Amino acid sequence: MSDIEYTPELNWYVIHTYSGYENKVKSNLEKIVENRGLQDLITDIRIPVETETEVKGDVVKEIEVKIYPCYVMVKMIMSDFTWHIVRNINGVTGFVGPGSRPVPLSAKEVADMGLEIADSATIGLVKELPYNVGDSVKVTAGSFNGFIGTVSSISEDKQRVMVMLNMFGRETAAEIDADSLEILTF
Repeated sequence: MSDIEYTPELNWYVIHTYSGYENKVKSNLEKIVENRGLQDLITDIRIPVETETEVKGDVVKEIEVKIYPCYVMVKMIMSDFTWHIVRNINGVTGFVGPGSRPVPLSAKEVADMGLEIADSATIGLVKELPYNVGDSVKVTAGSFNGFIGTVSSISEDKQRVMVMLNMFGRETAAEIDADSLEILTF
């Protein structure tokens, strides 16, 4: 008998990959799921990314950056069969967990990673932000640390905030982590 525990419910698991293989692993797994009709066993495959604003000279462009390099998130029913399919994809080094035992992510971890919006009862918290659309805020972390701007929108899960920053005499939109802002009071 194998070390893998069968779980009849869908859970999120983390797959570790070789560096730079995240997109290839995701693509290959999606093809296998489609070709073998496994949509009820492996329902979602994601590589969490965030959009960052890159400024070079006068050129401002949005780029996607992997939040967790070398990791792919998979929502699946764990069994020997599904474990074997995922584990044998080129570029996969294994599941995250002790030894060879995959450990599903908790509801709070899933919500914190932005994979799904969990209801507050599941994770035991409701995030209240001290600011609203139109408020002046100061960025306290990241590449825009110290910049002052105006909140233009707040994501539904209240994890990310769109802030209009004044950069080089121009208004520039930047998506900032909600915990990296503080409200300015005048």
